[in-house]
Amino acid sequence: MRSTVERRDSIIQIVQKDGKVRVDSLSKKFDVSSVTIRNDLDFLEKKGIVHRTHGGALLRKSVYEDPSLEEKQQRYQDEKQRIGAKAVELVNDGDSILLDSGTTAMEIAQRLNDKKNLTVMTNAINLSLKLGSYDSVSVMLTGGLLRRESFSLVGPEAEATISNYYFDKLFLGVDGLDINFGLTTPNPMEAQLNRIMVERAQEVIAITDSSKFGRHSFSYICDVDVISKLITDTNISAEFEKELLRRNIDVIKV
Repeated sequence: MRSTVERRDSIIQIVQKDGKVRVDSLSKKFDVSSVTIRNDLDFLEKKGIVHRTHGGALLRKSVYEDPSLEEKQQRYQDEKQRIGAKAVELVNDGDSILLDSGTTAMEIAQRLNDKKNLTVMTNAINLSLKLGSYDSVSVMLTGGLLRRESFSLVGPEAEATISNYYFDKLFLGVDGLDINFGLTTPNPMEAQLNRIMVERAQEVIAITDSSKFGRHSFSYICDVDVISKLITDTNISAEFEKELLRRNIDVIKV
């Protein structure tokens, strides 16, 4: 039997794919009562994920979906490359850094070959393979349960591994960045791992293109105030930038 978190995560994936869901069909699919499904949808509505309708729910358009890695690679490629190049400038020889999974993090990994005596831990299998080709980088992989959509490792094993260490910097990619909702991502297990990453890093640097601003996903990672720096593209709105600066977050536009 699926846990409540797993069932709600599956419901999110269905509504993101189809745009809507019905209580009766979800009740049959998950073999639970219609009352349980209504509670799930009420919970998701409170989180801002769906809009409840008679007998079901609709996806709120402000919610960011969880596309595959291949789909993400096609989006905002130029912006991600510039963000990755700027992020590498913040890495010092001898640093210990945490690299989150994702396409923007890969842009960083591809540019670390000139750094010396780096220690890099990541939960992304594809990033670890790239980093492993550099003689001057010691690569640590978290272990854990593989998410095939993102080639990332999550779960208790990954969390326990990260908890054993401290890092100079965390480069954190996000699926949503909103002043009120904070930093979010669609998958609950990914979010839990990200929270531990934040706790173990001396400095948290968010890396995201401006399309993610004002959006939020299902799973909360941390408040915006936790970030020390944000590296993004020049399409960030003046109002959003002003609010981040008011919170003493260094906004780096590329």
